[in-house]
Amino acid sequence: MNPPAEVAIQLPVMGYAALLPLLVVFGAAVISVFLEAFLPRQLRRLAQLVLGVAALGTALVFLIVNAGQHTVAAAGAVAVDGVTQFIQGTIALLALLCLLLIAEREAEPGGAFTPEASTTPGSVAERRIGALHSHTEVFPLFLFAVGGMMLFPAANDLLTLFVALEVLSLPLYLLCGMARRRRLLSQEAAMKYFLLGAVSSAILLFGIALLYGYAGTLNFGPHLSGDGSRVRPGLAEVISTQMQNQQLLYAGAVLILVGLLFKVGAVPFHLWTPDVYEGAPTPITALMAAGTKVAAVAALLRMLYVVLGGLRWDYAPLLWGVAILTMLAGSVLALTQTDVKRMLAYSSIAHAGFLLVGLAATSAAGTAAVLFYLVAYGFVSVGAFALLTTVRSSAGEATHLAQWAGLGRRSPLAAGLFGLFLLAMAGIPLTSGFTSKFAVFQAAAQANATWLVVAAVAASLLTAFFYLRVVVMMFFAPSGADAATVIVPSGLTVAAIACSAVVTIALGIAPQAVLTLATNATALLR
Repeated sequence: MNPPAEVAIQLPVMGYAALLPLLVVFGAAVISVFLEAFLPRQLRRLAQLVLGVAALGTALVFLIVNAGQHTVAAAGAVAVDGVTQFIQGTIALLALLCLLLIAEREAEPGGAFTPEASTTPGSVAERRIGALHSHTEVFPLFLFAVGGMMLFPAANDLLTLFVALEVLSLPLYLLCGMARRRRLLSQEAAMKYFLLGAVSSAILLFGIALLYGYAGTLNFGPHLSGDGSRVRPGLAEVISTQMQNQQLLYAGAVLILVGLLFKVGAVPFHLWTPDVYEGAPTPITALMAAGTKVAAVAALLRMLYVVLGGLRWDYAPLLWGVAILTMLAGSVLALTQTDVKRMLAYSSIAHAGFLLVGLAATSAAGTAAVLFYLVAYGFVSVGAFALLTTVRSSAGEATHLAQWAGLGRRSPLAAGLFGLFLLAMAGIPLTSGFTSKFAVFQAAAQANATWLVVAAVAASLLTAFFYLRVVVMMFFAPSGADAATVIVPSGLTVAAIACSAVVTIALGIAPQAVLTLATNATALLR
C-alpha cells in the first residue's frame, strides 16, 4: 500500500511591514485595556494619554516610511495603496487632535457660574484644568474606534469591510453615552445610534451575502495563493464579465451602498446624525464628524471605483439623486436650527452631499478632489467642535445660538476663530473650504455632471446663509439675558484649535502641496 502523498501547506502572506500602522494602533488599544485594569486610578489618565499620542505618532511614522507602497496584505484582506495611506494618515492626524480634546474633557465646570467667576479662586477654569475624570475607559474605546476607522477604507474583501465597520462602530456606540452632565440626552443618542447602526449593519451584511451568492467570492480583486499564483477572479472581474443572476448583483450592490451611505450620513439615511451629534460628548462628536466621515467616504470610494466599477452607468443616476437630496436637505434643515451642535450636524450632512459630487465624477481628478476635501473638512470640523467646548455657561457647554450673541465683543479671538471655521465650511475664498469645493466641482464638471454642479452651487449658497447668520450674531447682535457665557480655554484644547486654524488658512492660501499629495495618492489596487 502506497503511503499518502505529502500535501504542502502554504501559509498566507501577511505583509506585516505594510500592516504596521494598523498593528500599532490595535496593539496600543489592547495595552490600553490592561492599563485600565491594573494601573492605579490616579495614574491612568496620564498613562493612557501618553500611550494614545505615542501610538498615533508611531503609526504616522510607519505611514511615512511605507509611502508609495502598493501591495495586498493579510492574505489579501487589506489593500495598501495610495488612497489607503493618505486616508490613514489623515485619520491619524485628526485622531491626535480629538485625543487632546478628550483629555481636556476629563474636567467640566460645575456649580454656580457667572461671567466674573472665571477670575476667582476655584473658578470654572481652575476646576476644568485641575479635576480628573473617572471614566478613563474612554481611551481604549477611542483607540479601537480609530483602528477600525483606519482599517475600514483599506478593506479588500467584503468580510474585512464588515468587521472593520463593527470595530469602528461598537466603541462609538459606548462613547456617545459618556456625557456626564447631559446623561439622559447622551444615553438617548447612544441608543439611537446603536439601534439604527445595527439596522444598517444588517442591511450591509445582507448585501454581502447576495454579492457572495452572485460571484462566489468575497475578495475585491483576484484571489491569490501563497506563492502569488491566481486562484480565482475577484468581485470586480466577475461583475464586469458575468451576465447571469443580475438580480443578485443589483440587490446586493444597493444594500451594501445603503450600509455605507448610512455611515457617510447621506439622505435619506441621515436621521441619526443630528440627535447623535447633539447628545454625544463634544470631543466624540468631533471624532465622528471628522474621522468617521473620512473613513466612510474612503470605503465608499473603494466600493464604487474598484468593486462596482463595471456598474458605473447603472449607479450614476442613484448617486446623483442621493447627492442632490443630501446637499439640499442638509442645507435647508440647517437653516431652522437654534442649537449650534445640531446646526453643525446638518452642515455635515450637506458636506456629505458635496463629497458625493466628487465621487460621482468617477475619475482620478474626482478621487484627488475628494481626498483633499476630506482633509480640509476634517480639520475644520475638529476646530469648530473644539472651540465649542470652550464656550461655557452655568449648565456646561453653551450650544444655544442665543448664548453666542455678542460673543465677538466678550471674546474677539474665540469668535474670530469660530467665524473662520464657519467661513471655511461655507467655502469662502482664502480658506480650505473654497479650495476643496472648487476642486470637487471642477472634477464633476469635467465628468459632464453639469447639473449636479449647478445643484451643488445652489446648496453652497444656502449653507453660506446660515453660517453667516452665526457670524453676524456673534459680532453684531446685542448680548441678551441668555448670553451669560465665558471662554474657558486650556492648553490641549487651544493646541487643537490653533492647529486646525493654521491648516484651514494654509489650505486656502497655499493648497498646492496637499493637492499634489492627493493627486499622487489616487492609485487604487484593483
